[in-house]
Amino acid sequence: METHPYAPKASFDGGDLDCGNGLLLLIRKHIDPLEAGELLEIRSREISVPEDLPAWCRLTGNELVSHLSQGREHSFLVAKGKFVPERAKPAAMRTAMPLQQSVRAVTIPSELPAPAPAPRIAPLSVMGVGSWPRPAWLLDALHRRLEGRLDAAQFEAAAEDAVRLCVDAQLRAGVDVLTDGEMRRDNYASFVGGLLDNCQLIPITDLLPYVEHPEDFERELRALDVPAGKVRHPAVFGPLGRSQPLALHEARFLRTLCERPIKVALPGPYLLTRTMWMECISDRAYASREELARDVVRVLREELADLLADGVALVQFDEPVLSEVVFGHARERRTFMCGALGEKLETPRELAFAEELLAELTRGFPRERLALHVCRGNWSPDESVALHGDYAPLLPLLSRAPVGTLFLELCTPRAGDGGLLNELPRDKRIGIGAVNQKRAHVETVEEIRAHVEPLIERLGPERVLLNPDCGFATFADNPLASSAVAQAKLSALVRAARELRARFGVG
Repeated sequence: METHPYAPKASFDGGDLDCGNGLLLLIRKHIDPLEAGELLEIRSREISVPEDLPAWCRLTGNELVSHLSQGREHSFLVAKGKFVPERAKPAAMRTAMPLQQSVRAVTIPSELPAPAPAPRIAPLSVMGVGSWPRPAWLLDALHRRLEGRLDAAQFEAAAEDAVRLCVDAQLRAGVDVLTDGEMRRDNYASFVGGLLDNCQLIPITDLLPYVEHPEDFERELRALDVPAGKVRHPAVFGPLGRSQPLALHEARFLRTLCERPIKVALPGPYLLTRTMWMECISDRAYASREELARDVVRVLREELADLLADGVALVQFDEPVLSEVVFGHARERRTFMCGALGEKLETPRELAFAEELLAELTRGFPRERLALHVCRGNWSPDESVALHGDYAPLLPLLSRAPVGTLFLELCTPRAGDGGLLNELPRDKRIGIGAVNQKRAHVETVEEIRAHVEPLIERLGPERVLLNPDCGFATFADNPLASSAVAQAKLSALVRAARELRARFGVG
């Protein structure tokens, strides 16, 4: 075979893998660490790759510079982004890297630590749901870290600075319970894919070969309010393991900055299973999504135990995809909603599956320190693209959920008027969504009181917490508010809570 006109920075042999059966995972593994404009050589003997790889390049914005073939042997030269010829050097070809997607052996702890005491969270306490707008310099560091172009220590230093700013804003607002703003995360759920063993984060655009209807998928991606190439998705290629924490390091650093109770949000087991189960990827490691779900629950239990043992006051599991199950169109078996692309089955089966996973995850842990958050989509400020519907279809699951607190979206009219909350068990606290993070308008104290007072009267003040409907930046590259607006909304909540405590005699 003749040689390419330019030398690649890296090279590997994809053998007989096609784009829908692991080749794109290897491409992503090798192209991410490259600098913009640098070249990757991909060797292949698979008959479909000459057609599929150019399509992937067009979709992802990576330039196909050269394609050589001899019989079944193909060699592709792909630039990361747009090719800059003056940066490349003509040279002899590098020796191809061996095909390798190494699978790490999983270590499962023999026992989990017991919970340690934690500060009490008082009635009518104010807190955020989780995420906070990231500064531009942190987003740059985050993407360089995801691509392997920034080492862990450098990224951690940048993230800690961003957390300090986030905590300072919350303290100025006067909140009672703090989060770290999820500063280290690319989004609220997929970040675990970069931390778990045998899981890899890939841009969501790389999933095109895996979906049944690529044209519909492309249309969904074009509708996103953030470039699809910046949204990453976890791809499982071996048994899941947890050799490093998912959020424990976040909680420990947060505790060094404040003495108030802290809350940590984690993706729920149903959300993670729906997100990670992709045919032709995860079925390389698991025979079924139920088998994958068992390991999802196991690693989340390990993380939950460590968080509670470290004194975290409240661990919140995010399950927004539950609303997609009950409010999504019945004929849409797959959706981008909140990043969960996995195929869903009939609604009753999905709800039962979600309930089963949550019960197994929380078994043996103190309910008063566990929470569940449900919303209707937080990827766009456009209310019209999010799901609509009151909580009626979810009431059985919410009632039986083995958690002490439910954080519910209630400020947006898409969630109904909140009257159904009367049907929830009296032993559950309700975090009432009292400001809308999708709106730039900062709610007044009077508006907040008018919204929450009737709900407090129905539920009783001892059962109520106050919070925004959802996070301020669920997806790192797509904040729904500025830091100033986020702080102002929390400050209004705090002032309203102060008046409400006096009104209802809560100390």
